[in-house]
Amino acid sequence: MTALRILAEAAWPDPEARGPEQLPPLPGFSASTFNPLVAETAERCLRAHYGTAPAPGRTALLLASASGDLATARAIEEAAAGTARRMPPLLFFQSNPNAVLGHIAARWGLTGPVVAICPSQPPPPGRVPQDALDLAELLLADGDADQVLVIAAEQADQAAQTEQAAPTEQTDEDTDATGSSDSTGPESTDRAVALLVTAA
Repeated sequence: MTALRILAEAAWPDPEARGPEQLPPLPGFSASTFNPLVAETAERCLRAHYGTAPAPGRTALLLASASGDLATARAIEEAAAGTARRMPPLLFFQSNPNAVLGHIAARWGLTGPVVAICPSQPPPPGRVPQDALDLAELLLADGDADQVLVIAAEQADQAAQTEQAAPTEQTDEDTDATGSSDSTGPESTDRAVALLVTAA
């Protein structure tokens, strides 16, 4: 078991929210919900523990994502394939996952290491991968930080959602016991979880 103590946690979407939530826009980032997703989840977690910025002490930032920023990758691919317009420079900036981590660090005055990883085993939605917890423990054990803000974020595949929304022939397997079709699953929405941890 990872020897960590959780100081605060947050999730997107909030399981206690009474209705659908809308990600707030993130200045300097466009064409994708990935960076606003990471920033908002981190913001909720840091506010839960510190209240307002800045955060005292040395806090490391650790982002884990198996899929990464799907929408930005797709936007870059589409822009590169076109000949009518030039590639928006902002897409290159935000395609680096450390860009949004730098935004969070600057806003909250975080002075620890900044790390982004792709976990070897993607966890269930709403869970932090074990790779990230192990690395957080290592950062604390090495004395690189006093706390680690661990964020696990997965962006919904908008292309898959579009395909799901398209009318198709319905079979018995597509209908649940209530008679309604299940067109939304764990992958149908952006999901993120953040844990602020320290050594146990």
